[in-house]
Amino acid sequence: MKFLDLAKVYIRSGSGGNGCTSFRREKFIEFGGPDGGDGGRGGDVWAEAVEGLNTLIDFRYQQHFFAKNGRPGQGSQKTGASGADIVLRVPVGTEILDEDEETVIADLTGVGERVLLAKGGNGGFGNLHFKTSTNQAPRRANPGQPGVERTLWLRLKLIADVGLLGLPNAGKSTFLAATSNARPKIADYPFTTLHPNLGVVGVDEVEFVVADIPGLIEGAHEGRGIGDRFLGHVERCAVLLHLVDGTSEDVAGDWETIITELEAYGGALAEKPRITALNKIDALTEEERGAKRAELAEVAGEVRLMSGVSKEGVEDVLRALRRQIDAHRRAEKDATEDPAPWRP
Repeated sequence: MKFLDLAKVYIRSGSGGNGCTSFRREKFIEFGGPDGGDGGRGGDVWAEAVEGLNTLIDFRYQQHFFAKNGRPGQGSQKTGASGADIVLRVPVGTEILDEDEETVIADLTGVGERVLLAKGGNGGFGNLHFKTSTNQAPRRANPGQPGVERTLWLRLKLIADVGLLGLPNAGKSTFLAATSNARPKIADYPFTTLHPNLGVVGVDEVEFVVADIPGLIEGAHEGRGIGDRFLGHVERCAVLLHLVDGTSEDVAGDWETIITELEAYGGALAEKPRITALNKIDALTEEERGAKRAELAEVAGEVRLMSGVSKEGVEDVLRALRRQIDAHRRAEKDATEDPAPWRP
């Protein structure tokens, strides 16, 4: 199944049914009076986060979603039937944006969360509604309210605990394949990964989700390479794992390239907890390991050594990630149980 994380949709809620102008006419009933019923409500358009979806591919083949219109009222005080609602089923982690692609309407981060995108129009009043003591035979009825038409963008941000960062061929996909059952494409050329991959990683009987995104290059925020459009998939992560290719001639420069792109991307991504690991140490001698670790530590601080191929040092990195995830979950729990005091 092809991965799709951005889709444009056109929605329209149902229009309300028209009210009815009708008079009761039956034998032996001298004063029948008005009996026109109201029109039915138009259907609403909802979005709901559901299980079992991890891509917006369904919205590539259908972009228009129209709720049903309400039925008009009828005589004998019959109210028209309401129009059926329509529900857009989206993956968990989907953001719903207005047409400008900037205004966030909703962020569905939990299974079962729903949001009303377009409310259906009310049905019009029939002439029975306008009967008064001074107007016994009203001959007016209201039309139904029109539905709401909108153009929206759906943007998927994957729900993961750990996000992998690095230049192309830094070993991100190899790390994911070595620590989980995920089988991303691995090859010896840049941009092997063309779309995000998810894997469930376990350490010390605790599991967490790791997201692998395509590699960044210098100028990605300006659209170079694949660009930074996939960085949104690691915005929700508790911690970032920054992999630096140990066989590179300038490990410090590689690290600074990624950090520059994170800062240019904006938001709080550059301030997220981050663990730096010097990868591919299986291809280095002991002297080279020490020299490159020291060079990288001058700009990145603490540096861990690992190899996704030989799995040397991988367990240590996973435990460090787990500690950061546990701290993040405790902070979220404390914030939920003890919310900040209300301020005007």
